[in-house]
This record gives sequence, C-alpha cells and structure tokens, in this order.
Amino acid sequence: VVVCRDGCIKAVGQADVIRNQFSGATFERIIDCSGKCVLPGLVDAHTHPVWAGDRVHEFAMKLAGASYMEIHEAGGGIHFTVEHTRKATEEELFTTFKHRLERMRRAGSTLVECKSGYGLDLETELKMLRVIERAKKTMDIGISSTYCGAHSVPKGKTATEATDDIINNHLPKLKELKLSGEIQVNNIDVFCEKGVFDLESTRRILQAGKDIGLQINFHGDELHPMKSAELGAELGARAISHLEEVSDEGITAMARAKCAAVLLPTTAYMLRLKQPQARKMLEEGVIVALGSDFNPNAYCFSMPMVMHLACVNMKMSMNEALAAATINAAYALGKSDMHGSIEIGKQGDLVIINSSRWEHLIYQFGGHEALINYVIVKGKVIYQNEKCGTMSSY
Repeated sequence: VVVCRDGCIKAVGQADVIRNQFSGATFERIIDCSGKCVLPGLVDAHTHPVWAGDRVHEFAMKLAGASYMEIHEAGGGIHFTVEHTRKATEEELFTTFKHRLERMRRAGSTLVECKSGYGLDLETELKMLRVIERAKKTMDIGISSTYCGAHSVPKGKTATEATDDIINNHLPKLKELKLSGEIQVNNIDVFCEKGVFDLESTRRILQAGKDIGLQINFHGDELHPMKSAELGAELGARAISHLEEVSDEGITAMARAKCAAVLLPTTAYMLRLKQPQARKMLEEGVIVALGSDFNPNAYCFSMPMVMHLACVNMKMSMNEALAAATINAAYALGKSDMHGSIEIGKQGDLVIINSSRWEHLIYQFGGHEALINYVIVKGKVIYQNEKCGTMSSY
C-alpha cells in the first residue's frame, strides 16, 4: 500500500508489482509488513464520548437487578451525567475527551462518530460541540459530529416543550454557527423511546435538522417497539442505532431505503437486553454497521471487542463483523467515499496487526493491545506498539 503526502492511497497491490512501479520514488517511511496483516482503519459508528462524572456506581445497581429505566427515573442515567457535564468547564471536558479518543485510536479506530447530548440546554450542548470541533482540528483522527440535544427530556420540561426549544432555539443557533464556520455538525440524533421522545416529536426534530442540512442518524426501537425504523426510512435517514425491538416491517423498510442499521452489541450485553436481529437484517439486505456506544453506561473503547461480541452474541461471521466495523460503518456516517476500505483515492487510514491472519483481531477477546502494531491516519503513524516487535501475539 502506497500513501502519498496528501494522505490518500496512491497504489495497492502485490509487493513486487508496487516495488517496480515505484522503483524511482523516495519515501518518508517504509514499514515492512512481512508476516503481518494490513486492514482498513476501524470505524466506530456510535459514541457518546464527551461527558463528566462516571457512573460506576450504577453498574453495581444494574448487577443487582435495576433496569435502565428504573435507574433513569431515580435521577440516575443520563440526568446524572447531564448534571456533572453542565458543571464541567470546556477545558475539563476536552482533556477527558482527548484521552478517550487516544484509547480508541490505540484499539484501531481511525474514524469515530461523536455525539453531544449530555447538556440538554443550548449552552451545554454548544460547549460539547465546541469540544468535538476542537478535537477535529487538533487530533489525528477522523470525527463525524452529531448534535443529540434530544437525548432526554430535561427536568422541568415536557417532551413537547423540549421539542419546541430544540426546533426554535437550538437548531437555528447551530445553523448560524455552521454558516460562520465556528462549528460544523454532521448529524442529528433523537432518542426515540417510550417516556422520552415519542414518534411525532422525533419526526419534528429530525425533519427540522434535515432542513438545515444535517444527516439523520438516530436512536430507535431500543427498549420498546416504536416504529422508529419505519420513520427513519420515510425521512431518508442515513442510519438508525440500537434496533433491539425493531419490527419486521421496519427491517424491510430500512433495506429498501438503504438506511444503515448501527448495531451496538455492548449495550445489549451490559443491559441484558435481547440482541438485535443482525442475521435477519443481513438476510433482508440491510446495511449493518457496528458501534461501541461508548458512554458512561457502556464503557467500551474497543471495536475489536465489539466485533467479537457481534460474532458471538449476534451470530455475525467474522467477515460480516469486519465489514460492519469498516466500510458499512463509514457508510452509516456518510463517509464511505473516503473511509472504510483500502482503495486507491481513499484516505490512508490503516491498522497493521502482528499476525498473518486478520481474524485474530476478532478471535482474541481483549487481545488487541498485543496485536495492533501500527495505527495510521492519512498516511501518518499515530500509534506504534513497540512491544509487537519483541513479543508473540499468540
């Protein structure tokens, strides 16, 4: 694989052919990958990485039998994180966010979708989006940013009041900041769920976001069947996440509309929910992508572990899981033209693993720290694991 100074892939092919083709060229760096595998950089299609105040105490509550909504109604869950995120400074949020992105990169992620959603008021949502924008400009990692102000109904408001506030105040401000170049948001998200935002409120917010040029990429059919998939297909959504409770009609509609299903095996695993119907979706022609759902409730940075869970718990093959964590995840973010595969003209985002078989990245559950030798973004080595040269990965 040859990557040019512009960060894009110039050539891909057999080693001897490439050597002859570039015999007169000089390279800033040559990496010998003999006995190793070169893969596309992994794409994490769903994360909530900007927040303050961990929820480790809630993990103990879950283990004792409390449901997600019981914790939510007791003032925990999203509202606990909102309270701490509102109090945190922009600098504090950026520092923790930066460390989280670095951990994602070390696990092979080179493009990550990053949501706001722990502010619920305009001031804090913008604070979170500024933090994401700063990382976009200063860190060697691809970011697709998502406004998720409809992540929960703020305390003291009804869902209708929250919807009106988002449409009348939040989105016009985002449009203004987008036009001035201060913040570039890519996607709009809503938590369409019983007791949160109903189907009609979700429709209104998503349509208003689409009207200002945002891609629709939202949470749907997670805890209750809401007909979110049907709504997303109707509105031309790029992707819908979760879908544990999706209907058969919703699956058919998503396949027809080429709306990606972003499945999150960590969530079903940690909340002990039924697994999304990955096999049925694949058989019906739905574009299936994967995400870590990294957040205080599902604390996982590693797409290799997500792929492993997808194979074991959702019955995906290793090939399907790799496609879901690369090209299909890039498609879910509207970025498959430049990300998700090793092709001429695409961005030079690569993961080199210390194994002659790529399947080890999925097979070894939690083994990526010894397996991943290099992570490369736009042709630049952004992580090198020195231990890989001296230790066996088996």
